[in-house]
Amino acid sequence: MRVAEVIGKVTLSRSHPSLRAARWLIGVPLDRDGFENPQEGRGEPFVVYDEIGAGDGSLVAISEGAEAAAPFHPEQKPIDAYCAAILDTLVIGNHRSA
Repeated sequence: MRVAEVIGKVTLSRSHPSLRAARWLIGVPLDRDGFENPQEGRGEPFVVYDEIGAGDGSLVAISEGAEAAAPFHPEQKPIDAYCAAILDTLVIGNHRSA
């Protein structure tokens, strides 16, 4: 599981029928430096499937790969990244992100 910051959303003209009633977000994965300095420690943006309502600027926990599709078992959904949680506060050592 990784932590990412939501920086936008994706608008689709068509989607797979099993993926209705959710949104697609653009997330930037953060490493330890990214929590302390928003200009550093940021990975390449990727698309995330979201059913819980994360918004721009939210910190979210992302599951990827087979774990991203696990919440839908036994149904199969063609997703690579799933927004598993919206993080209100993140504490690492003495640094706190909100």
